[in-house]
Amino acid sequence: MTWNEFIWFGAPAMVCLIVAGIGGFFPGGKLTAKMGAAAGAAILAVFTVGLWIDMGHPPMRTMGETRLWYALILPLVGLWSARYWHYSWLIGITSLMAAVFVGVNLLKPEIHSATLMPALQSYFFIPHVTTYMISYAFLAVATIASLKQILLIRKGVPDEKLYLFMDNIVYIGMGFLLLGLLTGAFWAKESWGNYWSWDPKETWALITVVGYLLYVHLRRDRKSLPLYALLIMPLAFAFLMITWLGVSYLPAAQQSVHVYS
Repeated sequence: MTWNEFIWFGAPAMVCLIVAGIGGFFPGGKLTAKMGAAAGAAILAVFTVGLWIDMGHPPMRTMGETRLWYALILPLVGLWSARYWHYSWLIGITSLMAAVFVGVNLLKPEIHSATLMPALQSYFFIPHVTTYMISYAFLAVATIASLKQILLIRKGVPDEKLYLFMDNIVYIGMGFLLLGLLTGAFWAKESWGNYWSWDPKETWALITVVGYLLYVHLRRDRKSLPLYALLIMPLAFAFLMITWLGVSYLPAAQQSVHVYS
């Protein structure tokens, strides 16, 4: 299976995710949202496994391949969050976000050589990329929840349980984020001889971590206003998106080993 066949998987997956997104915003659409999100994720998983087998290595090398993993993981995190915290609207939003990433890959498919450069032929390759994609998904959910809470505060009806939900999701996301940073450091040491080189992507990854640590600090300091912590969340997620998607377009990063090609 190659990217040439992605349209036969991406299009139906996108439809399922859009249906899930719509269902997640209606009181009687919870089951539809769950089934649509699960079906969309399953279709993407089948394609990912097929691509993996055809390439002979995990499809995690290019920007499009990481978008594929993100679109697969997002609805799964939304389903998990809704199951344990009973916020069904999370299924809808995460499914629509996943549909956007699938749509981008449909419009801009990534068709590259299956050959991995020597630096990517490492045991750290899979855990590094996987932990980052999982962390990005959890932190996206936390950001969605923070925006929801900001709207509720403006209406004068904050959901106290939502604070606890955000704290737990951020802790999980931060755990995976730090694990990704750690595996990346060991990978860099193995490949280039240094744990850290202040590469543009590494620098923005550190800025992202500091952003979420600031949120944790503000939430633990009960004297601070909750709204300050909530406002940090979308800002930290913007840093995360720059780290993942934006750095590659900076002139200073064109010689970086982290630029997707």
